[in-house]
Amino acid sequence: MFNRMLSRFGIGGPSVDTVLDSPHAVPGGPVTGQVHVQGGTADAEIGQVVLSLVARDEAEHGGDAEISRLVVQQGLRVPAGQLVSIPFRLPLPWETPITGVGGAVLPGMSVGVRTDLLVEGAPDKGDLDPVLVGPLPSQDKVLDAFGALGFTFRTTGIAAGPLPGVAGELGFHQELEFFPPAQYAGRLSQVTVTFVANAAELHVLLDADKRGDTPGYLRLTHEQAQHTDWATPVGSWLAQAAERGPAYPAFGGAPGYGGQQGYDDQQGQQRRGPGMGGMLAAGAAGLAGGMVLGGVADEFFGDDDEG
Repeated sequence: MFNRMLSRFGIGGPSVDTVLDSPHAVPGGPVTGQVHVQGGTADAEIGQVVLSLVARDEAEHGGDAEISRLVVQQGLRVPAGQLVSIPFRLPLPWETPITGVGGAVLPGMSVGVRTDLLVEGAPDKGDLDPVLVGPLPSQDKVLDAFGALGFTFRTTGIAAGPLPGVAGELGFHQELEFFPPAQYAGRLSQVTVTFVANAAELHVLLDADKRGDTPGYLRLTHEQAQHTDWATPVGSWLAQAAERGPAYPAFGGAPGYGGQQGYDDQQGQQRRGPGMGGMLAAGAAGLAGGMVLGGVADEFFGDDDEG
């Protein structure tokens, strides 16, 4: 929430206050609220009231990436001294970056709603009203497995451009970075996870040390993802990426190159560990936990490596 005087009207001009019904949201859902415009000492004309959903990457020194925008009002007249309230419903794209898990804020980036007003043909830009974007249930299952396996959360940010072989609606993608479990020290320094979601399915992509040549890729429906024992394929991919190096994409292959689709845990196992909250606590303390391997990739994906 913010309250500011519109700079183009000067002293005595109208002020704007954007109020969100809730600061919590999930990809694919809406952010709702109201834009309150309080009239000043004279009548005022505002050409447009525009809301933008914006991602801000702290590593990029405050650089913003627009996720979506919505014109909520055209040609707004604000009488002197009167309050004009405009309700809004701003949809979040399915690929909106995750900024919080279990009530904890992820370090590295933020997402917020910015209120821009067009006054006399020029924009009057506002600050960000932060929105804590939580994971979808299908994404939460993957993150929970990372906690159970002993990963430590490091940071998150956005990278320009789409992922090769994966259709996306945004011009960037989010990267979630983790320190691997302690037993991989010296062999792997970092694992990067990227989610690309739409209304029907979830793409999960893994990369070791940002080499780009140890890809793990899996595509499932959201329902399948929620019934998958993620500790098994993630753990197997991690072990084989560390042991075999860049030539073995054990998680199902790179997107566009025969990646696995429709993996489902037929045994219906539901592994629950310390979860993402535990990883955030461990990350803050600089700790790394142990890892439990739940089988080998051959059991689920098959091993076509003859070496």
